[in-house]
Amino acid sequence: MSTVNFIDYVKIFTRSGRGGAGSAHLKRVKYNPKAGPDGGDGGRGGHVILRANSQLWTLLHLKYNRHVFAKDGIDGSKDQKTGAQGDDVYIDVPLGTIARDGETEEFLMEITEPDEEKILVRGGRGGLGNVNFKSATNQTPRYAQPGEPRIEGSIVLELKILADVGLVGFPNAGKSTLLSVVSAAKPKIGEYAFTTLTPNLGIVDYRDNLSFVMADIPGILEGAHEGKGLGLRFLRHIERNPVLLFIVPSDSKDIRQEYDILVNELEQFNPELLDKKRVLGISKSDLLDKELMQEVRKDLPDVPNVFFSSLTHTNLDQLKDLVWQVLHSD
Repeated sequence: MSTVNFIDYVKIFTRSGRGGAGSAHLKRVKYNPKAGPDGGDGGRGGHVILRANSQLWTLLHLKYNRHVFAKDGIDGSKDQKTGAQGDDVYIDVPLGTIARDGETEEFLMEITEPDEEKILVRGGRGGLGNVNFKSATNQTPRYAQPGEPRIEGSIVLELKILADVGLVGFPNAGKSTLLSVVSAAKPKIGEYAFTTLTPNLGIVDYRDNLSFVMADIPGILEGAHEGKGLGLRFLRHIERNPVLLFIVPSDSKDIRQEYDILVNELEQFNPELLDKKRVLGISKSDLLDKELMQEVRKDLPDVPNVFFSSLTHTNLDQLKDLVWQVLHSD
């Protein structure tokens, strides 16, 4: 998933179809000039529909197609013929996509299930033909309903990555390296800040042909909740992960303090993130001997933790065991 191709936020303009007008046609028969009304109903205007597409991982395809218009319904006609419905238009989106009103930011819906479809903007209903208004006191209604108007406006689509485990840590903590050795994902890796500019997903193989999905989120900086660094652009992806795997390198000046800063950033962004299950992984543990490891353990926070090394593959199985255990705990 490259930086260029990954788009997780897009604003589009949508318009549903107008409902067709009902017909006010009066039937004309050669020997019966008072045959009465026979106007049909108008057809429904087309909906704008969000549709889940499991093959998509980005909103890139909408970046250059930001105007989405459904077709109008067809007017009713004589002989009580109902007008055809306007064609619906579908917007394919990845799982984890949220739709909001582009003006008010009001939450509209989310797409989380494969092949799920939800009407984003409803088409206008077709108007009733004059035959519907015929009564004992009004044998020849010469009027019909117009169709309902189109609905148009801007919509914000926002992607929040769906994964079982989200990696949380400062830049260069070793998150991308971990993902590259426990899955087939090939994130960009380097010794400088923000090597990872977009979320990367990897499927981690576990025992007995089981697996879980891990997401490498761009590194956090202190002040990220205020937009510092990549800020809000990546923090929203963490909201989807039931387990957060905090990665702090063993050569950090203060592992406990670094962990607390990370937790504080999540709390400032969204306090509900603190309710998520947590695991602490101390990366680059090949730099520690057993005695130093015991000293470091004394000041660790009270969360499940494991020392590991992606370079030497030390304790990677223990790390996966711990994550799996926490992921499936009550």
